[in-house]
Amino acid sequence: MSGFKLGILQLFSLRGEILAIRLLGQKKMELNPIKPRHSRLLRSAVQRETPTSQLSEIWTPLETQGWKPCDESINKPTLPEKSEGYIQVFLDGGLNQQRMGICDAVAVAKILNATLVIPYLELNPVWKDSSSFEDIFDVDHFIDVLKNDVSIVKELPEEYSWSSREYYALAIRDTRIKVAPVHATANWYIENVLPVLQSYGIAAISPFSHRLSFDNLPMDIQHLRCKVNFQALVFVPHIRALGDALVNRLRNPQHTTEEMGSNYLQEVTDADDNKNAGKFVVLHLRFDKDMAAHSACDFGGGKAEKLALAKYRQVIWQGRVLNSQFTDEELRSQGRCPMTPEEVGLLLAALGFDNSTRLYLASHKVYGGGARIATLKELFPLMEDKKSLTSPFERTLIKGKASLLAALDYYISMHSDIFISASPGNMHNALVGHRSYLNLKTIRPNMQLMGQLFLNKTMEWSEFEHAVVEGHETRQGQLRLRKPKQSIYTYPAPDCMCQA
Repeated sequence: MSGFKLGILQLFSLRGEILAIRLLGQKKMELNPIKPRHSRLLRSAVQRETPTSQLSEIWTPLETQGWKPCDESINKPTLPEKSEGYIQVFLDGGLNQQRMGICDAVAVAKILNATLVIPYLELNPVWKDSSSFEDIFDVDHFIDVLKNDVSIVKELPEEYSWSSREYYALAIRDTRIKVAPVHATANWYIENVLPVLQSYGIAAISPFSHRLSFDNLPMDIQHLRCKVNFQALVFVPHIRALGDALVNRLRNPQHTTEEMGSNYLQEVTDADDNKNAGKFVVLHLRFDKDMAAHSACDFGGGKAEKLALAKYRQVIWQGRVLNSQFTDEELRSQGRCPMTPEEVGLLLAALGFDNSTRLYLASHKVYGGGARIATLKELFPLMEDKKSLTSPFERTLIKGKASLLAALDYYISMHSDIFISASPGNMHNALVGHRSYLNLKTIRPNMQLMGQLFLNKTMEWSEFEHAVVEGHETRQGQLRLRKPKQSIYTYPAPDCMCQA
């Protein structure tokens, strides 16, 4: 190696060491104690006494709203006599983005009279999770539920085994479609993908996320997408069993960690007839470093935190996500700042949840760690999460698998009495839609209202509580009909549902 090249390598190495030292220094600064931002409200919230009537009302299930899942037995689907070929899709993103892509893939296969290969899930660049479809979803159930709608195979026949992720990564291939527009129409697939199928017997679509329109599709295609999402996609048995065990522990807190272990299947069986089970609420606390940095808001961590988040934006997104031109006050008044754990806790307390509430925290890593969650824990001392509810043995089943951790949170969220998400996102959207489909209570925070309330530093608790309750009266699961361009996975009526 020449001296010049060696010098360049040494320079890059030195720069890397300097960057690492800077990031380490920022990390240490970020670990500084995080003080409550709303001490005045927090003191009142900790001492609150929730009236029995308010507590009873918040836990009351939703009344029937005039819509229900459609009766699938009315129009029995039939498979086409001839398949036009095999459709492959490659899905990126997190679990819930992939879930929507799977639903769309089935719909595209139906539109083209094609045979769908079980979708390939790309390695997630953020969570570094290599989980496959079969690792997350019950593939046999998936195929069985859809057997009369679409032909589905677990893998390609030998003659097409060359059509792999590696094959398409090496060069431009005639069988790969990489120009599918976002929200493409059914006609686009018929005009652009069907000829490839007819010529080669196979077509691979990548990228595929959000590649099918929500509008102007035949009603049977819309119904099929809903059938995939709400019936065909269920998690693998061991995630469902572990989820049932955790739901049981939330409803029956007398279970101790010493009782947890490998026999959680028996634990769920024993709990089936328990009529005295308590209620619990799931909080999806979407407050990781990505979210905090992307928003460009101030979260009370001082100059060190602002510097660290600005550096994170620079390193991770390399200028694609800029520092906001708006002030923190402007961002908050527009509802564009994710709520901190402290702020979500104050919202829940104002809505009527008292300190005896069983709260399950569905979340990945919380930015700021335990220091940031401390105020939430002070307000809700019975707060639990995956770690507190599972044994070391149970955690080995999902350790290091972000998709399985998210699947477990999703499953528990679907079995909770109430679900609330701190900020909009793919999991929020998926669960809002799924719970709407089943008429389950789901609280959607009014982000703009909350941002404006938290800017008022002189507001008394009674005034804050009244404003929160009034501002969320119509945001607790009331069904909203889908508007043009909105997702059927978030707004299942009227496409996925029939009037009762």
